Amino acid sequence: MSRAGLDKNPHDIAEMFDGVAKGYDRTNSVMTLGFDRRWREQTRRVLDAAPGEAVLDLAAGTAVSTVEYARSGAWCLAADFSLGMLRGGASRDVPKVAADAFHLPLRDNSFDAVTVTFGLRNMSPTPAALAEMLRVTKPGGRLVICEVAQPPFRPIRWLYHHVVLRMLPLVTKPFSSNAPAYRYLAESMRDWHDQKTLARMISDAGWQDVEWLNLTLGVVALHRAVRPGG
Repeated sequence: MSRAGLDKNPHDIAEMFDGVAKGYDRTNSVMTLGFDRRWREQTRRVLDAAPGEAVLDLAAGTAVSTVEYARSGAWCLAADFSLGMLRGGASRDVPKVAADAFHLPLRDNSFDAVTVTFGLRNMSPTPAALAEMLRVTKPGGRLVICEVAQPPFRPIRWLYHHVVLRMLPLVTKPFSSNAPAYRYLAESMRDWHDQKTLARMISDAGWQDVEWLNLTLGVVALHRAVRPGG
């Protein structure tokens, strides 16, 4: 697999995720030392969904995040463009739809909240994906993005780039069904925007009240925003 860039072909990305669907959740837990579960819980709290609300979980993969967010009592829809990932989560009892993040098969103003968990960096161009999320969100509705980030403290950032991300393909190799894909994922994590840049992109796409919260020394960040008009 070629070096990761921020302009990857969507079909290449979908094929890659089809290839890692088997064992994907287990590998994620290994490479994050179990922090993935904690990050999903914190995302659910920030999402603050309520019974009667409709939530779109975009780039949901095997729907493990959708199940977490549905604990709130909201109706949560898992959407992903990788059929392999959706099939991998077939046993999870939440509604699912195959969907392209840039052309969602969903009506305007149909969701109270949209969330993306570790999937935004695979959507290029990112501003177009953020604008499509805005389209399907009700006025006053919420956006919550949980994504890898750039640690603000320089020594931590150096360790993250030069030690953690270099070790990632080696650590995941025994557990992954597609080892080259994790080299791509490590590079996409290294190349991703910092928190301030992503916040600006979200604002430029039409969202307002954009803010972020660093998690785990800034290795991951939650970004939250609101669609105007509520």
